Amino acid sequence: MCGIVGYIGKKEAYPILIKGLKRLEYRGYDSAGIALLNNGLSIYKKAGKVSDLEAVVGGATFAANIGIGHTRWATHGEPNDRNAHPHISQSGDLAIIHNGIIENYASIKEELTKRGYTFRTDTDTEVLINLIEEVQKKENTTLDNAVRIALNQVVGAYAIVILNKNNPDQLIAARKGSPMVLGIGSDEIFVASDASPIIEYTQNVVYLEEQEYAVINRNGSYTIRTLGNVEKSPEIIKLEF
Repeated sequence: MCGIVGYIGKKEAYPILIKGLKRLEYRGYDSAGIALLNNGLSIYKKAGKVSDLEAVVGGATFAANIGIGHTRWATHGEPNDRNAHPHISQSGDLAIIHNGIIENYASIKEELTKRGYTFRTDTDTEVLINLIEEVQKKENTTLDNAVRIALNQVVGAYAIVILNKNNPDQLIAARKGSPMVLGIGSDEIFVASDASPIIEYTQNVVYLEEQEYAVINRNGSYTIRTLGNVEKSPEIIKLEF
């Protein structure tokens, strides 16, 4: 199993992401990585343990208060630095973390290759983020709508979180067949594959349902819609542990 953690708010994101990844180590993994957004997109990823990722980051300091982190268990592509998450789109504007498997990635990759896309990794995840970028360009639409359209074209399971270099005030998360939970704080939101990275900061959570996506804003607001483009009124659950 893979692990997902994300944060948007006022706190420094890096410590939250690293601590969250450590709390997800029980799920099993072979590589880890983070993406942080502050005057540009910074990505660090490394095969091995979260402690190996920390060593790569070294003494770097970050003012970023938006970021995503991932622990990967290899499916497509061997476990190495290159195939570790996060992955970026061809333009470098979008970063994604992904749990699950995109079953029809090969046919999508073939079509994107015909359209001029090149691929840096062996993963189905890189195919997905480039599909989303292509839809956004082709349809001249918002990123969240491009995510919705793209996810209606893929077959498989996923929990994803997307970071947009051109919009430092927003994260987008979606799920199908793989769990995803939002932690609702005070002017901040946490995203994770289970509640273990969240419980330290808030007991109020929203579980995304099948084939739903969330647009998460820096001010702590969020909107949840189905892939059929129907807005939902999610139930906030208070964790008891």
